[in-house]
Amino acid sequence: MSIFQFLWFIVIAILFAGFLFFEGFDFGVGMATRFLANNDRERQTVLGAIAPHWDGNEVWLITAGGAMFASFPLWYASLFSGYYILLFLTLIALIFRGVSFEFVTHAENSFQRSLWLWSNFFGSLFSPFFLGMMFTSLIQGVPMDAQGNVWAGFNVVVNIFSVIGGLAVTYLSLVHGLHFLSLRTKNSLHNRAINMADKLYWLLYPILILFVVFSIFKTDFYEKHFFSSLLIVLIVVLLTLWGHLSIHFNHNGRAFFASGFSLVLIIAFIFNGLFPRVMISNNSKYDLLIKTASASKLTLEIMTGILVVLLPIVLIYFFWSYWVQRNRRSDSLSD
Repeated sequence: MSIFQFLWFIVIAILFAGFLFFEGFDFGVGMATRFLANNDRERQTVLGAIAPHWDGNEVWLITAGGAMFASFPLWYASLFSGYYILLFLTLIALIFRGVSFEFVTHAENSFQRSLWLWSNFFGSLFSPFFLGMMFTSLIQGVPMDAQGNVWAGFNVVVNIFSVIGGLAVTYLSLVHGLHFLSLRTKNSLHNRAINMADKLYWLLYPILILFVVFSIFKTDFYEKHFFSSLLIVLIVVLLTLWGHLSIHFNHNGRAFFASGFSLVLIIAFIFNGLFPRVMISNNSKYDLLIKTASASKLTLEIMTGILVVLLPIVLIYFFWSYWVQRNRRSDSLSD
């Protein structure tokens, strides 16, 4: 394995982690339009908190897919063909969610407004659920041949562990979104976001415990990377406890970063367990490895040069957009 192959494996992990950190609270805010807001005016106020950012946050996922296509074409081909239906459903959810931001502002009556608000809710609900299912399914090992062809049948995609994984990502996204709303809203929405997040942690604990228990028996992560896998799990537990205590004592910024980095560490757990593989086969001799799935050395070198030049510019603009949109939103018509 070359340094460039290892670098781009890490880059793809960071891109997926960035997607869950930033788009995670987007999803959570979309779900909060039904769980937190009491009427359409409040729902539009809630959506307004992420309206300037949601499309930029989705770029992390698009970039992750593009980077995978360019740096690990065999990985991209195996993953996207094997999980075609699940990824197609995810795309449909993202499309309906995306257009709802624009259409809800141009709704001509209450029926149209309600239709697009519900579209945003279901898109925000199913997108993280499907992605969580996919990641949890593939770490269990999939039917794959020597050419990297994957046959992910229904039982491979939909099983107890994958459903728990989907629930974990979805539920943690909801908590993360409530933390974001505690930072971006005021008045009653602000208070309700804090109270709801505080209560939801009590259900988050058993979901995460189930995920950890099933990961012990359904993956080989602890067999191959015992200490690093255990360390990541312990940090997630500590971050969850820290997030709960933070929101309980009204330290909203700390709670937001705790839930965000919990999502980041879920990706870290997956990629740490995969290494040095990118796809795990039911038959270990057909595992797809980093060194065999990557593009040519020249391609990776060119991509690294582009990354070094463009990444700082993109990140500066990305965080600047959050800074200029940092003011809180109110559910009060007078504010």
